[in-house]
Amino acid sequence: MVVEMSLSGSDAPRPMSSKRSSAPTSKSSRSGPAKPSSVPLGAADATWTVPPELAGKALDAVVRALADVPWSLARRWVESGKIAVNGSPSFQGTTYVPVGATITRHPRAPSAKSARVTEARNELIEYVDASVVVVRKPAGICTVPFGDEAPGDREKILDAVVREVLAKQDHLRGRAPLGVVQRLDKMTSGLLVFARSFAAKKHLGQQLRDHSMRRVYLAIAHGDVPKRTFRSRLIENRGDGLRGSLRDDERAIDGQMAVTHVEPIEKLKGATLIACRLETGRTHQIRIHLSESGHPLVGETVYVRNFAGQQIKAPRLMLHAKELGFVHPRTEETMVFEQPPPEDFESVLRSLRS
Repeated sequence: MVVEMSLSGSDAPRPMSSKRSSAPTSKSSRSGPAKPSSVPLGAADATWTVPPELAGKALDAVVRALADVPWSLARRWVESGKIAVNGSPSFQGTTYVPVGATITRHPRAPSAKSARVTEARNELIEYVDASVVVVRKPAGICTVPFGDEAPGDREKILDAVVREVLAKQDHLRGRAPLGVVQRLDKMTSGLLVFARSFAAKKHLGQQLRDHSMRRVYLAIAHGDVPKRTFRSRLIENRGDGLRGSLRDDERAIDGQMAVTHVEPIEKLKGATLIACRLETGRTHQIRIHLSESGHPLVGETVYVRNFAGQQIKAPRLMLHAKELGFVHPRTEETMVFEQPPPEDFESVLRSLRS
């Protein structure tokens, strides 16, 4: 659901600024476990080196011994992001810490949630202004919730994470307004756009309906895939419980028209690297069209029931939203974004070239 908001200012990108503490660290002069001296707990930074007698201990146990504090306080420091191992914050008390590692306590370090939001901002946000936010979606995260998530899984939903990032950026309390314009499958990576106002969502939605929004995917599909355009009407159940295209003898008024333009880029060992440009944006459209033509995507686990060939192993669905283009809802400027595929995609690609 989109909440209309009052907007002010320009649509120029607003990078987040981060302030880091430059407070000096104090090192213990003793060779074994030590605790900060002459300062109250939590009042200043402190640094220790993990000694041999703590070999094989988890982080919370190491912190407890070095700082000479109760278990509860050691765990709270770790879980709240106050403890760094070799300069990097560590939030897991059960993490193994090697002998010789540098353990630093930063009482003024950002909270675990704040650190997580800042990290998400750097990893996810390609572009943001008052009207739109373009996101680099990683594989393995759902675009929106489906209502059956466990209580702790909300943080793993893309729109929830983006709301957190925007709320922090704009110093808002609660959830930032965000409108879902398009979706990517959970195991698909790449670019997508969210709207930040009702007017922006309406404008972008119209571009989807009139097929003017540019969406190009990179994919690896089984076999020798030729250049072609797929046109079919997709229905919820093709007869075996899966989405699929209507047969030629079925009523053409049923289903939703789906159009996919496929262009081969490179022949691989048992597969083809292809570009897929969408005219429409139906659920699983690329996956269905390629599967029904005998060329299911590498990593496909659903639309492979009728595939008789040897399936190529992959860590996930080899589908990546590489290009996204649209007319900006406020400025009317044409905007085009590109993102190369992630390492897991590139790794499969390299293996099929050898």
